[in-house]
Amino acid sequence: MTGTLYVVATPIGNLADASARSLQILKSVDLIACEDTRTTRTLLAHFGIATRTVALHEHNERAESDNVIRHLREGKDVALVSDAGTPALSDPGAWLVGQAHKAGVRVVPVPGPSAAAAAFSAAGFPSARFLFAGFLPAQGAARRKALESLDAPWPVVLYEAPHRIEETLQDLVGRLGPEREIVIARELTKKFEEVARLPLGHAREWLTERRERAQGEFVLVLAAGAESREESIDAERVLDVLLESLAPSEAAKLAAKITGLPKNALYRKAVERGK
Repeated sequence: MTGTLYVVATPIGNLADASARSLQILKSVDLIACEDTRTTRTLLAHFGIATRTVALHEHNERAESDNVIRHLREGKDVALVSDAGTPALSDPGAWLVGQAHKAGVRVVPVPGPSAAAAAFSAAGFPSARFLFAGFLPAQGAARRKALESLDAPWPVVLYEAPHRIEETLQDLVGRLGPEREIVIARELTKKFEEVARLPLGHAREWLTERRERAQGEFVLVLAAGAESREESIDAERVLDVLLESLAPSEAAKLAAKITGLPKNALYRKAVERGK
């Protein structure tokens, strides 16, 4: 019989968030595949766990997965963890899990901390669903395309690194306008955790109020766009008619009165359609 691959969520900051089940699994398996062995060993040492670890990260995942699958085929149990949170969610692990399924290995999730779920729960945006966008591309056409996808009719959750957070907030204002609400969650579950909900137009000011706010890990939650797909199509039809005889600014102003949608968003659409 093959072993079992356990996909184990680990704390995103506060070690007390480790579940009893996750600790039992990490203690009982034959091997732990982890994003960074140093980070995982700190967690294991805190709880007195001595299970052997092996590195499985974005640079070696495909090659190392073969080794892990071999252990599983020999009947050994393996736990997959990332540095923090849930593996394979903007973290390595998806390739290994996919290969385990192909090899007929039993895959068992051990749920727990997730920065995306934690931030969304603290945002207060009522919605039956949200879009998880992960990290935005750093630059170029891929970044512009990703920014366009964020104007969705449901909340959007994304991650950002400290060295790009200010640039990302500026890009979001430019794309979505200053009135769109955003929740900035930094250092979730850690000592200096902050969760702030404010209009995008005030986000950069909030960030720069204190120097230390530019540090740490960020989760951003964008409020849903005002438009549904049907509303967007109707607004575009209205704009097409109005742009035949009006400048974009006037067309957007009148379209806002007709459709009830935000003038700024309609103006951006009008300019784009005029290019």
